Amino acid sequence: MADHPTPRRADAARNRRRIIEAARAAFAENGAATSMNEIARRAGVGSATLYRNFATRHELLEALLAEEVDEVCAAAATVEGTSPQERLMNWLRRFFRYVTAKRPVVLGLLEHTDTNDPVFQTRGRFLAAGQPLLTAAKEAHQIAEDLDLGQILDLVIAVAKIPGTPEYRQPILDAALAGLRHPANA
Repeated sequence: MADHPTPRRADAARNRRRIIEAARAAFAENGAATSMNEIARRAGVGSATLYRNFATRHELLEALLAEEVDEVCAAAATVEGTSPQERLMNWLRRFFRYVTAKRPVVLGLLEHTDTNDPVFQTRGRFLAAGQPLLTAAKEAHQIAEDLDLGQILDLVIAVAKIPGTPEYRQPILDAALAGLRHPANA
């Protein structure tokens, strides 16, 4: 007997991808109260297909959160920019989009999950992913030396929690990130 799961058929993998994409869009639009039937409808799959992939709403929410964390962490290694500072800032903006978009998913998970559950223990992964970017920007004397990455992520999270539209929060984020520049480059 094999120690690894059987690979998914191509159509099953496509269905799972469509469900995740539909769920992400639905939760972003309608919040944590989005029904599983609405997600199946948006994905263009039947309820049986949805529940075959995600037996519970909780499983779907966990998969969404895990995928988004993976994407943000992976982006740290591939983020574009012409300087270490620009790469760091672009990744922090990507992290900001994650924090802003994850709110409905986290709220849905909190209904039935203790916040000590490992699904919520993502901070260490973000710190590990972003630290090389911050180190490079500091070594290039482009970012102030007095803040660590944990403090910077807390700043981005605080801006993401400000009530209002993304258009309202964006200039606040831009001003906060501009304040991170090394005094010689400010």
